[in-house]
This record gives sequence, structure tokens and C-alpha cells, in this order.
Amino acid sequence: MGTVSNSSVRESSPLGLIAGSKSLPFLFAREARKSGRRIVAVAFDGETDPALAGLVDEIVWLRVGQLSKLIQTFTDRSVVQCVMLGQIAPKNLFDVRPDLRAMGLLLRLKEKNAQTVFGGIADELKRDGVELIEATPWLQPWMPGPEFKSGPRLSDEQQADIAYGLKIAKEIARLDIGQSVVVKRGTTLAVEGFEGTDACLARGGQLAGKAGGAVAVKVAKLGHDMRFDVPCIGPRTLDVCADSGIRVLAFESGRTLLLELETLAEQSKRCGVSLVAAC
Repeated sequence: MGTVSNSSVRESSPLGLIAGSKSLPFLFAREARKSGRRIVAVAFDGETDPALAGLVDEIVWLRVGQLSKLIQTFTDRSVVQCVMLGQIAPKNLFDVRPDLRAMGLLLRLKEKNAQTVFGGIADELKRDGVELIEATPWLQPWMPGPEFKSGPRLSDEQQADIAYGLKIAKEIARLDIGQSVVVKRGTTLAVEGFEGTDACLARGGQLAGKAGGAVAVKVAKLGHDMRFDVPCIGPRTLDVCADSGIRVLAFESGRTLLLELETLAEQSKRCGVSLVAAC
């Protein structure tokens, strides 16, 4: 009698989706459905857009912190692989009512940051036979390479600021502070912290003065675990740049997801913000 390989079991089993807010879970669901995989989504009250239900085969609603129910949702439905996409608002992370399993996980962690918490969740999933995997194989068409450029042509000064911003952004990412910086003429104006990318851009743009002209750079840190966090840029981020007087938004090529890519390319030309892939 022949045996069934583990890879065959994985490919035929339902695919789990741990879905936070914003549009990334939608993009993944549309692409993953093309492969014919059944998708079981875990969604969070007050975070996940209810419209996601129309793009998945089954959706189960939980509170943030219900780790046991999250894992049981997958194991009860024979899910052996899952992805984690979308965001949970920082204020809600401080409002979590963890169940006993989540509480045990948090108590075991010496440091409590995104990497350690999500890594701990991955370990708990694996303990029950569910592997947390990267979603990037389904999202690769929206992660441009170094040839991508849209919007106004860069000046020499802006190119120099991109190089400088990349150096600073990679350092703050290495320190697990944030992934974005705003610079102007070789001066760092704003570094992303707990407030998130858009707030950092708005603050940096304001500090650039009435003339504006700042350059923003977004990166992924060395060894960045794409299972937990795929750096993303969407129309809202480009709007924030335009409203804040930022004239260039550079991102790390091959490691940044452009949501609504065609829309972004047109938007960058229309609002006068250069959107550039940088190495």
C-alpha cells in the first residue's frame, strides 16, 4: 500500500488565516483561493473587516487573547498550515484579556515585543500540529524588485537622502524600534516607534518645515520574520506623505508589499510623491 507524503497532506488540507485589520487578509484570500485551497479564517472582534467572510470558506470570530480557541479552530478543521496577516491596533494589545494558554505564553517570555510574542504563538500552534508559514509565496506579484519607480524623477539630493535613510532605517529595525524614518538633507527628522508608520510620516513631514521636501524610507530588518509581519505600503500611506509634504517614499525592494500596486503607481504621479524601490 502506498503512503501519502506530508507535502500532499499539507496541500490538500484547508489553509488557515489569522486575520487582523486592513486589506492584506483580503489580498491573500483572493490569491490563495486561486489555488483551490479551502480557507478557514480566524477573525478578531473590533479588528477584522467582516467583509472578509465573503472571500473565505469559513470564518470564526474571537477576542484578541483567546489563544486556545484560535488553535482549536484550526485543529478541529484539520488545518495543518496557517498564515498571519493584518494588524491589531496597539491600544487593543494593551487591552487584551488573555486566556490561560495565552497567559502561560506571556509569563514564559523574558521580552515582550512583536517578534517574541508572535514567535511564541507560532510555537504554541506547532505544539498542536499547525505550522505558521510565510504568506509571501501568494503575495510575490505585489512585492516589486529594484527596477520599480513611479512619480517624479529623483534629484541628486533625494537620492543621497534615500541612501542615508536606508542606513538609519536598517539600524532602528535591527534594534527592533521601528521600520521607517523620515530624513531631509542628511538629517533624521523622525523615527518610527510605537505610533506606527503613518504617524511617523506625519511628524517627520511637519518637522521638515513649510517647504517640505522630506524623504521617507521603509525597510524590513535583517532576518525579518515574514511569517509575522510583511512590510506594506498602501494608498493611505501615500496620502499621508502628500499631506505632510514628503516628496519621496522609498521602500526595500523585494521585501515590501505594495497594496493596490497599479493604483499606487498612478497615485504617486498624481500627488507628486516619488515611490521608489531601493536596495
